[in-house]
Amino acid sequence: MKEVCTRGKTFSATVKFGEHTHSLTDIYKGTLYPNWNSTEGSSKCENRNALQSKKKYINPFILNLNVGGKIFQIDCLAAAKYPVTRIGRIATCADPVKRLDLCDDYSVQRNEYFFDRDPTVFCYIFHFYRSGILWIVDELCPLNFVEEIEYWGIHINYTLNCCRSIFQEHQDELKENIKIQKDLQAELERHDHEKHFEGKWLGHLRKKIWNLVENPYSSIPAKIIAILSSFFVLISVVTMCLSTVEELKHLNFYGVSCMEHVEIACVIFFTTEYIMRLLSTSDIKRFLKTVLNIVDLIAILPFYIQIIFERFSEEAYVHLHPDDIERMERVGQLGKVLKIIRLMRIFRILKLARHSIGLRAFGFTIRQCYQQVCCLFLFIAMGVFTFSALMHSVEHDIPGTNFTSIPDAWWWAAVSISTVGYGDTIPDTILGRIVAFLCISFGIILNGMPISILYNRFSDFYAKLKAHESTNGVKIGTEIRFKERVMEKIKTCCATR
Repeated sequence: MKEVCTRGKTFSATVKFGEHTHSLTDIYKGTLYPNWNSTEGSSKCENRNALQSKKKYINPFILNLNVGGKIFQIDCLAAAKYPVTRIGRIATCADPVKRLDLCDDYSVQRNEYFFDRDPTVFCYIFHFYRSGILWIVDELCPLNFVEEIEYWGIHINYTLNCCRSIFQEHQDELKENIKIQKDLQAELERHDHEKHFEGKWLGHLRKKIWNLVENPYSSIPAKIIAILSSFFVLISVVTMCLSTVEELKHLNFYGVSCMEHVEIACVIFFTTEYIMRLLSTSDIKRFLKTVLNIVDLIAILPFYIQIIFERFSEEAYVHLHPDDIERMERVGQLGKVLKIIRLMRIFRILKLARHSIGLRAFGFTIRQCYQQVCCLFLFIAMGVFTFSALMHSVEHDIPGTNFTSIPDAWWWAAVSISTVGYGDTIPDTILGRIVAFLCISFGIILNGMPISILYNRFSDFYAKLKAHESTNGVKIGTEIRFKERVMEKIKTCCATR
């Protein structure tokens, strides 16, 4: 005779299939208890423990959350306090179908909501539902943390003021670093990639010409052209300076000044170099917008504009009547414009930035620190206006003073704030000297403020540009190695003899 099974303490009937006993609730929910065996003395206790452990998953007042493989249990009443959040919407939503839209997956057997999110960040969100305060740790990535709390529908204002201010500082610093990295990457990637020439007309030939005039590390001829470009820039600047010397102005060759011959040779080289870049580039719009290419265009335009103006001035001078005052004024204005155009040739020295890492780093530093530079000029302007007004108010009654008006005192204030101090204008009274001392002290403090910021930025950008040029720019077999080759030739000659 079989042993009689004692009914468990459940609210539903017990059904027995052979030697196995199951609850109707368990059958409905798809969960089965362990098999009942009369030979085990503690079977009843084990069944009760298993039943209690299963009841934990079906507690209607507890939300079972599986976040990235880690289990969290949140009280529904605690989650319902924040109905706008994702978990609060799950706790307050009565429609099971709408709940499934708020999670990635759902387990019916365990009554468990699955979310494919970062469990590390969710620990702080779990603590938020328990305490009502969102804590932030410095080790967390600001961008990842913001993305996670936006997914869970929690606002950053739930954090304390101290944590929020520090977090926002880290977030702003990270955004600025990302922006700088993007700008620096764009600065480093100034050469066209090979894929940009694919499918273009004469793409292979244009790529070779582009590397020849743009990428000095592509081949030995490209290095030679880069050296010649820098050499012609220096020659052009030196020629422009020597052309102002009276003794050299009358040094002619075939009726034309020697300086003009050198200028023509430099312009021919610069024009040829620019046309080769323009014809070989894969993107003309980007080429015309690049700062270095604009500098190249400015370097050659003054020469051709000068020729055009000289042609117009000659025609105006030929048809000039002695009584025609208006035409004489026009010729004088053309002469002034021509002097300004000749002065623009000084910008050719900026062409050295194409092959100088230091100049590129300096320009990049100024672009990235334009806010600090603008603040510096603003403070200088404020100091000039303030101390010039003070100096005029205490010195204008002194006989023979140079501070007759506030605009007259601007030069003294600018020189004093810059700590140059020419001594051409000095105060005579004791109050004037006190104002001068305060002005100089203000200049010392003001000049020392941005130096550390600008220098640190410059050194950082210079190191990154230098590292990029040394690692990615140099190719194997493109080094000239002039000294090594000369020594090899000498050894070969000595060995043959």
